[in-house]
Amino acid sequence: MFLRPTRHVLLLSLWLCLIGLSGCGQQTDQNTGDNGLQGKLAITGSSTVAPLAAEIANRFESEHPGVRIDVQTGGSSRGVADARRGSADIGMASRALKESESGLLSFTIARDGICVILNSANPIKELTEQQVVDIYTGKIDNWSQVGGNDAPITVVNKAQGRSTLELFLEYFKLEATQVAADVIIGDNEQGIKTVYGNKNSVGYVSVGAAEYSAETGVPIKLLPLNGVPANIETVADGSFPLNRPLNLLTNAPPKGLKKVFIDYAKSQKVHDLVTDLYFVPVK
Repeated sequence: MFLRPTRHVLLLSLWLCLIGLSGCGQQTDQNTGDNGLQGKLAITGSSTVAPLAAEIANRFESEHPGVRIDVQTGGSSRGVADARRGSADIGMASRALKESESGLLSFTIARDGICVILNSANPIKELTEQQVVDIYTGKIDNWSQVGGNDAPITVVNKAQGRSTLELFLEYFKLEATQVAADVIIGDNEQGIKTVYGNKNSVGYVSVGAAEYSAETGVPIKLLPLNGVPANIETVADGSFPLNRPLNLLTNAPPKGLKKVFIDYAKSQKVHDLVTDLYFVPVK
């Protein structure tokens, strides 16, 4: 015989469900329908990926009020390490995974490039690859040696653990110990601020971050590489030689809220955010 559940039984069932939803970690995998996602995600790593991840997270939260996403920077090395040991739900890296990082999974949400930047007041319009190498190794230390003003060059370099540094060194076939840096910076914003604050400085940053800054009035300019302009169009068509994927990382196949967010970050629903930040959407 079927018995109708009592009010106390229903309340107990509801209480048990709420306990199940609360979980005991950073991520909640329960999904009570498209508008009923609940839980938190911690995302850490690349300062290049972080602004895009934060914008995507804000939109995702607006569509799912029960979700909270915390995005923190610290460099691609942090993203790899945090994802690997599980201290973050998702890592961020502005490069492809290395062979030594084979235990991780990567999900590309956009593409970007790395370009050399100068202050807009600097008359130099282009540097050869060899001139870049000679500047960064101290063989060229005055702008007059490359056709510019008679002024000492301030070399701005990225800090260890930044994928932008790793890719820059790899492309120009340099060792970190060879670089004669005057200023060490962390994220792209610091690099851009340093270059527009010192008209004799040279640095290298994300193409997307640099183009966005230049378009919004920051006094910097992006130098071409091998004659190819540094902009979103050349990154998109693959002609810009120093380009890279922007990845989200996990230490296992994502499930629950983690999977829903990663799928969302890879989808056409956020392509406008990708292009707004001067990155290239992945189709």
